[in-house]
Amino acid sequence: MIPEIVCFGETLWDIFPDKKIIGGAPLNVGLRLHSLGAEVKVISRIGKDADGNSLLNYLREEGMDLGSIQLDPELTTGNVQVHLDQNHTATYTISEPVAWDRIAVEQSDIGIISKTDAFIFGSLCCRNSISKNTLFQYLSQAKFKVFDANLRPPFYTMELVFQLMKIADMIKLNDEELDEMVKFLRIESKSIEDQIKNLSELTHTQHICVTLGAKGAICFTHGEFFKNTGYKVVVKDTVGAGDSFLASLVYQFVMGVPSQQALDFSCAMGSLVASKNGANADVSIQEIKKLQDSNKL
Repeated sequence: MIPEIVCFGETLWDIFPDKKIIGGAPLNVGLRLHSLGAEVKVISRIGKDADGNSLLNYLREEGMDLGSIQLDPELTTGNVQVHLDQNHTATYTISEPVAWDRIAVEQSDIGIISKTDAFIFGSLCCRNSISKNTLFQYLSQAKFKVFDANLRPPFYTMELVFQLMKIADMIKLNDEELDEMVKFLRIESKSIEDQIKNLSELTHTQHICVTLGAKGAICFTHGEFFKNTGYKVVVKDTVGAGDSFLASLVYQFVMGVPSQQALDFSCAMGSLVASKNGANADVSIQEIKKLQDSNKL
């Protein structure tokens, strides 16, 4: 079986002080899924400019399907200024307006979405009404909807995030995003397990995964918890680590891999990406197995 997966949203360039790397959470997820063997379509929009041409050339070289990448005649290809602190944790300054703010509805994409195994989306693409309206039309056609919160202030409201959670079949958050949602919903439970259970009940979502940085991740699926306490690596930068984690988790979920095995693999993938430069660094299955073996007690 080859999973068929659609990723919707921003495609852009991450600009570091010394380099420029292709990025955007949906694109990072799509590239990692492609490397794992999935058939992937990324629905986005770029400018008719040098950055757009470079992005298309990169995707072409990676063997990605370019059929759902739209070209905007006026707006430029997106970019993000990436700032790394002393712990190599990234924060972002996101340019606007850019081409991916105007992703249009395409009938051909609607047909594709209705047949795919998973449709992955985030919150950032909702900062503009055009892309937001397109997203909601596409969500109405998707069979299995995966919401990667990916909260980027000031480009969201908690009301919108909660709305997207209620639409989703699977939710992925980091621990800070969970804290923010717990406060917004006035969930009084103190343990992370109870908070996730409450969130599942309020959103009617059966699958919720929360990443915990260096401490691994916890997933709640069909009423059962699965945990991974993380893998020890020397971090170079955290850009894209969560995207690769999510890509691995969705891929294995669709493939029917047992939940604990899927979570362990996905945490190892995220850790290895954090140990390398860039969101889309090469990671082999052999590296993942080696890391998992080295962390066994």
